[in-house]
Amino acid sequence: MTTFDDREKGFESKFALDQEQEFKAIARRNKLLGLWAAEKMGLSADTADQYAGAVVRADFEQPGEEDVYRKIAQDLEGAGLIVSEGEIRRKMDELSSVAREQIRSGE
Repeated sequence: MTTFDDREKGFESKFALDQEQEFKAIARRNKLLGLWAAEKMGLSADTADQYAGAVVRADFEQPGEEDVYRKIAQDLEGAGLIVSEGEIRRKMDELSSVAREQIRSGE
């Protein structure tokens, strides 16, 4: 095998690892977001965990994060809470950073 082949395999391996970590971070962010929304809605611990799982699953409806945003916004509104789009999106950004750090540190 040539040095070029070795480098190519190295880049492919790093890319695959980066993609896997990003997938895990997004799923973790969605779970944390679900727990945040559940707390705002006053759900019990068991129900909050179930709700967080539903938020994670909602991300598989379509590409991107709009499906997650839509679920959270609709559920908060359905619970009679007024939470702005900006607040939800800021929380999504904040929890994205938290989730990436947790994945990097092995939590």
